[in-house]
Amino acid sequence: MLKAEKKVSFFDTISPFVKISPKSRSALLSVMQKDHYPKGHVLVPLGGICRHVYYIEKGLSRTFYIKDGKDITEKFCTENSFTCSMPASITNVPDNRQIELLEPSIIWSMPYTELEKLYDDYHDIERMGRFVVTNELVHMHQRLSDLQFRSAEERYNNLLQKNPDLLQRVSLGLISSYLGITQETLSRIRSRV
Repeated sequence: MLKAEKKVSFFDTISPFVKISPKSRSALLSVMQKDHYPKGHVLVPLGGICRHVYYIEKGLSRTFYIKDGKDITEKFCTENSFTCSMPASITNVPDNRQIELLEPSIIWSMPYTELEKLYDDYHDIERMGRFVVTNELVHMHQRLSDLQFRSAEERYNNLLQKNPDLLQRVSLGLISSYLGITQETLSRIRSRV
């Protein structure tokens, strides 16, 4: 277990949005666990229940599901971001999404049940939880809007603008899956850009 005075990038990431008191910081650190995982490690298996909220200090994760025998990438999460299967965490029901690591990663995990207990006693931790959920909802809404209303080329350009280094870190097959297009279409778009 870490001591509360140790500097953690997690707190730097959330501090512009939520101020965490020293007492809350200690309480939060008491339920957080820091682990180093290899590339390919599965945080949440297909059909599993996501029982933790994960913060990626270093590395890269991908959330995906299988549809008609094809693996469909729903989300990439890079350093200084959170990942979890929000519906499974909240409902405690198995999910059809898997979260896997695409690079060796440093991950902080927070058990959802422990966070729920902390929410009752620490309003700043509760605000942090609301911040994580709100960001996830905004991301899901934006993703749905992109798939419904933007062309493949617009989705690609948007990805380049928001996360340009992703193309150096992720295979084109996974990028095309995320964009909802074939690799051939992605190659044509890339040749025009």
